Amino acid sequence: MKIIVYAGSEFLTGDDVAAALLDYSESLGAAHAAHIVEIPVREPDGSTINATFLVGPASQIVVKDAPLTGSELSAPAVVAQLKSLTSEQRPVMRVASDPREGLNWGDEF
Repeated sequence: MKIIVYAGSEFLTGDDVAAALLDYSESLGAAHAAHIVEIPVREPDGSTINATFLVGPASQIVVKDAPLTGSELSAPAVVAQLKSLTSEQRPVMRVASDPREGLNWGDEF
């Protein structure tokens, strides 16, 4: 489990959720963009609720280890959504396997 420290408050969530939130926040910072995301967090009584975060260039998020009390909070759909959003911020460019492939500089170069 991880504790997310955000805006002076602490939020307990799963390892995968915290990692995905940090990755998405980093990608938004690089893009100079912000977004509102909702992730599941565990309350002191053991119940799970959703918490809403504004993440982006000005986000100051700290994630620290938390002792595992109960089962790991798992949210595969949330993690998948955050990873998808992160991928949208980091476009992939195809690189030719042969460095000369696709280059046609002509005689002038």
